[in-house]
Amino acid sequence: MISKQIKNDVQNASWIRAMFEEGERLRQIHGADKVFDFSLGNPDYEPPLAVREEMKRLLEVPGIHKYTSNAGYPDVRDKIAASLKKETGLPFTAEHIIMTCGAAGGLNVVLKTILNPQEEVILLSPYFVEYGFYTQNHGGKPVAVATGADFMPDPEALEKAITPATKAIILNSPNNPTGVIYPPEILKKMALVLEQKEKELGTAILVISDEPYSKLVYEGARVPHLMNFFQHCAVVNSFSKSLALPGERIGYIALSPRIEDMEDLVGGLTFANRTLGFVNAPSLFQKLAGACLEENPDTSVYQRRRDLLYNHLTSLGFSCVKPQGAFYLFPKSPIADDVEFVRQALKYNLLLVPGRGFACPGYFRLAYCVDEKTIVNSFPAFSALAAEYFK
Repeated sequence: MISKQIKNDVQNASWIRAMFEEGERLRQIHGADKVFDFSLGNPDYEPPLAVREEMKRLLEVPGIHKYTSNAGYPDVRDKIAASLKKETGLPFTAEHIIMTCGAAGGLNVVLKTILNPQEEVILLSPYFVEYGFYTQNHGGKPVAVATGADFMPDPEALEKAITPATKAIILNSPNNPTGVIYPPEILKKMALVLEQKEKELGTAILVISDEPYSKLVYEGARVPHLMNFFQHCAVVNSFSKSLALPGERIGYIALSPRIEDMEDLVGGLTFANRTLGFVNAPSLFQKLAGACLEENPDTSVYQRRRDLLYNHLTSLGFSCVKPQGAFYLFPKSPIADDVEFVRQALKYNLLLVPGRGFACPGYFRLAYCVDEKTIVNSFPAFSALAAEYFK
């Protein structure tokens, strides 16, 4: 009954969900306190108090549950535009903003709007695996390009990967799964590569910046605004991580005011937002997002968890780039077969995700958005696992 494409995709679907489901099985056997689940990037803390109070207030606002325009409430888009104008110095208005059903909805809307059949979308590995499926959803062709040292983009590799069929590149900084932040000096080199290739090929290549972790940074790190580097740029953001609202599916697309043919692109995005079935971003949570733009997560909690887990793993012999943001570690697997390593970890009730789930074999991912007790209680299990490989 199902299509060949979907059948193939299901067989190669997310390792993240597969490990999460394995965790459910192990919890039934051993009890939740004996299972150490680092598989899913699901914030474990509640939304900030101000967000919860505003949510209660909005429930009583007349008309809050009605349809909105397909692009979203104008006043909410105005607020987001004003915030981006302040941060970037670019002349944003509400017309540059489309409210969406989370970042996943936003990415699909952008790709649906811009892709012709078999046009290419460059993905820098390691990357969130769904990017490939989102690209294929709309007839595009994902093209994986490996990053260089410490998972930083390689401008030379990027230049070699660009063809006349290249339509977009998806960047994710802070990155899932590595937690690295792409620095200005590398972004400048990438921008120069894109500018030169666009002139050479007579095309426009859209940089799609997926930014759900932009407020989750540590030790004073700053996330450069990609719109200040790339002329053709669309930011896709959500409030899933910054306001701990992953289940509410609220986000937005922001188009750089420097993009040509803005009217056509906005019209296409609004049309795709409707015809893909998203129709409107959730009306109540649009208002909530607009009211809580200045709310920030308590990153000290995540930084403490990062340090606990990072310090323990590296003391055992694991090699890992220390994350600057997001809430993931991406250590190198002690054996080449990262899937086999993850399977061995299950013996100790450790739920990890193999690097090939992010198009980067030889590594594994841990999400440390879990209770601190889970991290500390997992230390003996990690020590026992490491003893098998580090003599």
